[in-house]
Amino acid sequence: MADILVITGLSGAGRSTTAAVLEDLGWYVVDNLPTSLVDTIVELAGAPGSGIERLALVAGRQHLELMPKVAAMRAAGHQVRVVYLDATTAELVKRYESSRRRHPMSNDSDGLLEAIEIERTLLEPMRGDCDLIIDTSDLNVHQLKAKLMGAFEVSVSERLQVAVESFGFKHGLPLDADVVMDVRFLPNPHWDENLRPLSGLDQAVKDDVLSRPQAIEFLRNFQALLQSVLPHYASEGKSYLTIAVGCTGGRHRSVAIAEEIAHGLRASGQPARVSHRDLGR
Repeated sequence: MADILVITGLSGAGRSTTAAVLEDLGWYVVDNLPTSLVDTIVELAGAPGSGIERLALVAGRQHLELMPKVAAMRAAGHQVRVVYLDATTAELVKRYESSRRRHPMSNDSDGLLEAIEIERTLLEPMRGDCDLIIDTSDLNVHQLKAKLMGAFEVSVSERLQVAVESFGFKHGLPLDADVVMDVRFLPNPHWDENLRPLSGLDQAVKDDVLSRPQAIEFLRNFQALLQSVLPHYASEGKSYLTIAVGCTGGRHRSVAIAEEIAHGLRASGQPARVSHRDLGR
């Protein structure tokens, strides 16, 4: 049986770039695949002697018809994961204006902005059924490659992969978050002139944030909650869980707390990746 990735999501959010990255990572990629041909290519990939162990199918325009195909592939015994690529409307507008390409949903009466929102509304029902959502708004090719490598470097026997991400609320909520925690209840190191130039990766900031009684209590309770619910996510078949931790700017409190959450998960035997979306801003 083949290990299959289905890549879907908004036009302009990076499906073609993702296809190229996956090809570099050794996946057999079929781009812009009509839904009517999914069964055929999956059958060929799963045939003895095909040599295709990892197959990536990049959706064409018939996104909504994919989910029944995914259910059928899983029923046939294939390991199937669905990745949804998302981006902010402002970023999609910028990408289309710079490339001068026509949006597939646009027509003579609707402009680019309207076409993007029509497609977003159309695909919203399937978004919640995808295994992994990747927000490409602020990712360059190298960052996207690193994110994909992190998501798929664990063996398929690892049923649940956890990613912990820090962010700043003033830069907007992460589009790919499953769980969002707000740590702005903690005192802000930004107002300490000695700590302001540093980040939550520096020991002085870590000590300031993590030594607070309210931080100690929060981490104890949140780690207990995760230990309680993670097995249930896994038993429901969820492959990926993204935990987003936010403070005002995404530089001090959220970074220190995200690192500590990831450390606690690893200490309990749950592999966890950690990233910091707004640390460089």
